[in-house]
Amino acid sequence: RDPEGKVFLAQDVKVETLGYDYAYNVHLELEERLAKFMRTEEAIIYSYGFATIASAIPAYSKRGDIIFVFIKYFKHNDMGDLERLLKEQEIEDQKNPRKARVIRRFIVVEGLYINTADICPLPELVKLKYKYKVRIFLEESMSFGVLGEHGRGVTEHFGVNIDDIDLISANMENALASIGGFCCGRSFVIDHQRLSGQGYCFSASLPPMLAAAAIEALNIMEEDPGALPDIILDGTPGLKVVGEWFAPAFHLQLEDGTGVRSHDLKQLRAIVDYCLDREVALTLARYLDKEERFLPPPSIRVVVTVEQTQEEIEKAAQCIQEAAKHVLK
Repeated sequence: RDPEGKVFLAQDVKVETLGYDYAYNVHLELEERLAKFMRTEEAIIYSYGFATIASAIPAYSKRGDIIFVFIKYFKHNDMGDLERLLKEQEIEDQKNPRKARVIRRFIVVEGLYINTADICPLPELVKLKYKYKVRIFLEESMSFGVLGEHGRGVTEHFGVNIDDIDLISANMENALASIGGFCCGRSFVIDHQRLSGQGYCFSASLPPMLAAAAIEALNIMEEDPGALPDIILDGTPGLKVVGEWFAPAFHLQLEDGTGVRSHDLKQLRAIVDYCLDREVALTLARYLDKEERFLPPPSIRVVVTVEQTQEEIEKAAQCIQEAAKHVLK
């Protein structure tokens, strides 16, 4: 059912062999619709959101390749620091040009970062791409369906030519309210994943019902892109807002944390529980503490959707402010 309660069904379902798996015509239709919506040559869908980017990166990179962010870390959204690393790599390449010819270099970034709710400086990244001859992988799970006039993501937001991005990936579990993920780009880039993307080759196809749901969500997005209602939490006592104002999910952090993670989490948990008792659902951001290389500060993640009314948003903001006063007094 869509938000208006209308029932939609995948009719005349046909089966086709594609790669290692079987694909129904509804899968192929979804890939065509996503490619058309994003204005790229082709798209490929995966049956699990996280498997999308986790399959796409290994499909193109090999041992010895350089991946900036994952392998060579640069300071978050700091283009000066990224260029420093690119220059260092350029010097290394000049010392061994034979090796440099077979090394591929990738910059992997999120369009809208889930842990910080800020946006990547894509125009500057594109300049660095051509200056240092690297490829850009753009993960748009948070920005797809949100940024840009039509929801096409960070490329539309900045007016960047989508052909300047080598690969775009996103999950369908946010804006499309379905399951799975997709990659889009040039045909030769996407076709390579049909035989090399592990999450594509070695998993079952997305259930046809969920593919049909994603298509219907695309229909709704195209007919009425909508806009997220504003939630104003600046000035909440004891809390600071982290993230862009237009982000669908942002963070609330303690203004004066104790430095003891367990204590700060306990205070934030108390705020979440206070709100939940009053029918306002928030999420305490959770991480794999021992596995995170750069562990973000404790925070509450606040998510806003187009289905919420301004009245509901104002009620939630008031409740959060009351909770902060009560817990952090």
